[in-house]
Amino acid sequence: MDKNKKDNFKKLWWIVFAILIIVLVVILFTGNNSYGDKITPKGFTEMINTDQVGEVYYYGGVFRITKVDSDKKLPNSSDFYCEVATSATQENLINLITSKNIDYTEQQIKESFLETIMPYISLFVILIIAYFIFRAITKGGQGSMGFGKSKARATDNIKVRFSDVAGADEEKAELEEVVEFLKNPQKFTNLGARIPKGVLLVGPPGTGKTLLAKAVAGESNVPFLSISGSDFVEMFVGVGASRVRDLFDQAKKSRPCIIFIDEIDAVGRQRGTGLGGGNDEREQTLNQLLVEMDGFEANEGIIVLAATNRSDVLDPALLRPGRFDRQIYVHVPDVKGRESIIKIHARNKPLDDDIDFKVLARITSGFTGADIENMLNEASILAARANRPKIIMSDLTEGINKVIMGPQKKSRLVTDRDKKITTYHESGHAILGKLLENCDEVQEVSIIPRGMAAGYTMSRPSEDDQHMTYNKLNDQIAMCMGGRIAEQIVFGDISTGASNDIQHATDIARKMVTEWGMSNRLGFIGYDTSTQPFLGRDYQNQSKYSEETAAIIDEEIRGILDYNYKRAYKLLEENRLIMDKMSELLIIKETIYKEEVDMLMEGKSVDEIVAEMDKKAEILKEKEEKGRKDNEYLRKLNDLNNKLKTAEMLLKAGVVTKKEYDQLVDNKNEIEKEYENHKQNAEKQEVEVAENVNENKSENGENKEPEKKVRRPRTKKTASENDTVKKDKVQKLNEKMVKTTKKPKKTDKND
Repeated sequence: MDKNKKDNFKKLWWIVFAILIIVLVVILFTGNNSYGDKITPKGFTEMINTDQVGEVYYYGGVFRITKVDSDKKLPNSSDFYCEVATSATQENLINLITSKNIDYTEQQIKESFLETIMPYISLFVILIIAYFIFRAITKGGQGSMGFGKSKARATDNIKVRFSDVAGADEEKAELEEVVEFLKNPQKFTNLGARIPKGVLLVGPPGTGKTLLAKAVAGESNVPFLSISGSDFVEMFVGVGASRVRDLFDQAKKSRPCIIFIDEIDAVGRQRGTGLGGGNDEREQTLNQLLVEMDGFEANEGIIVLAATNRSDVLDPALLRPGRFDRQIYVHVPDVKGRESIIKIHARNKPLDDDIDFKVLARITSGFTGADIENMLNEASILAARANRPKIIMSDLTEGINKVIMGPQKKSRLVTDRDKKITTYHESGHAILGKLLENCDEVQEVSIIPRGMAAGYTMSRPSEDDQHMTYNKLNDQIAMCMGGRIAEQIVFGDISTGASNDIQHATDIARKMVTEWGMSNRLGFIGYDTSTQPFLGRDYQNQSKYSEETAAIIDEEIRGILDYNYKRAYKLLEENRLIMDKMSELLIIKETIYKEEVDMLMEGKSVDEIVAEMDKKAEILKEKEEKGRKDNEYLRKLNDLNNKLKTAEMLLKAGVVTKKEYDQLVDNKNEIEKEYENHKQNAEKQEVEVAENVNENKSENGENKEPEKKVRRPRTKKTASENDTVKKDKVQKLNEKMVKTTKKPKKTDKND
């Protein structure tokens, strides 16, 4: 019987014991009622008058009665009993009994020995139970209830290996030393080396910190004790510290081993930061953890791994050498790492042959390992929903969008006016994304509501930028303003749809001025406000600059925003024709992709683009139909193979005839022949489609080298030039919103 089963058995025994005590008390207090049937004083009087009463015994306000010729003997038992409420009734009944010469005995109340001591016994039992509960709480779980015992889950056979972890090559190299020490500690001790007692894994959520810890345990093949930081904290005083002691006691019995504390910031926050700097239960738990990691007792063979995404709030004593000697930052994977992660998560998923892992890695910039796993899972669900045998590229792109922005809201009712506003709004973003040199590549433009947005323009970087330059930040701000400016140019009015764009642009401009030193007036100075994440430390932000400086900061932010607003306005005004075409295309198709955006920028008509999109949709439909037929043929063949195996056994047993068996074989051969013909016909169709596509590309000149992005001025005005009232309205609104400001001078382009 293992330790957990023993603890559960003890708890069960105490529950049974308590139930038995309660039952005993109830039995003793209720006792055995031998008084007989109850009668009223009136009924008792009638029995006396009719000479039915043989003997009467009075005790404690109750008349106990035996009938004439009854075999019961008082005071042990009786046939009837009568309770009296008043002394007058009692006196009348006694006088009547005496007048009839009935045997009558009166006795004072005397309690039995058990009845006398039973309250004291009950109190004693309650005190014993309370004592054991109090001992279990205060002695750290050494008692029967186990409040102070560690909740660590011990695992001996971890199957995760370093080969299951991708996108973290440097992190794995750091942890391989830990594995080597656990396997061969003599190699290090001979050279006088000391292995780190603790390793802290720091990084954003979803980057694989817990997976790395499991891989260390799996590679070293040692016991793995895992616990969450919140498992130490309870409502009872001293329980957290007790669980820390119990955790290390378990580890010492199983060494060499690994202790893994997930989300250690729940218990390792900086001390003295509570309201009033109090000495609370969490601090006592942290103190005990510090003592166990670097105390007088040796912990050889025990390595503590911990994970957190809030290393900034941890106590400095926890991070010093001798405790967590080594801190490993688990970064968001780069493009190479994302490709490796995608390949790992796609190992057991049927992917279409056209899917390129390099392209997927490029368009998933900023994704963590958890995001990539979620993206592939969403793509699998979409493929299953469409009854496709394989996952295609459109499933993966939709999975990316769902991870970033949430699912589509196709059922949401949208008026024609709102739809038109949305088309121009998103067209403004997309066109500026193509015209501005430093903007990320536009991958998708849609007017289908998704999440909280009425539409969206999806831009993904072509490569992972380590630094954000001055020009790139300005281009991002200008692109954010594209939606609002497009509404202003086309409708002469503005909507509330740009609220998020305004917030994002303002945040970038503020950081340029206050954090990144990109203001010529303020210079190379950081003006960011310092905040403390603790309630008892600072109650509000404290500015480190004067009110005059704050006013200059506001002016510089406004200058950056106005400058980018003016140049974005000019670009969209020059490319009004393209904006009209994109709006028209979005109304027809609702969603367009990078290829369609490129064709619009090249000057192709809406009809040409719609024809190309329809052709692609038809090819995709044929491909999906082929996949469904393939899946159907494979399912039929699988069923026939199973039937043939069963029929073969029944044939040997004489249950099935040879003719019936041969009929199944013929059916299988016929379906295999049909399947082969289907594959040949499908291959011919694919070749024909590919030839047609190549011919069309040659005719349209699409095989030529792509031209560099250029700013295409509008050649034909499509707005109503004759509408003088509208033109005046637009001009007035433009003059009101666009102020003349000087272009901010560039200082240092690098972060």
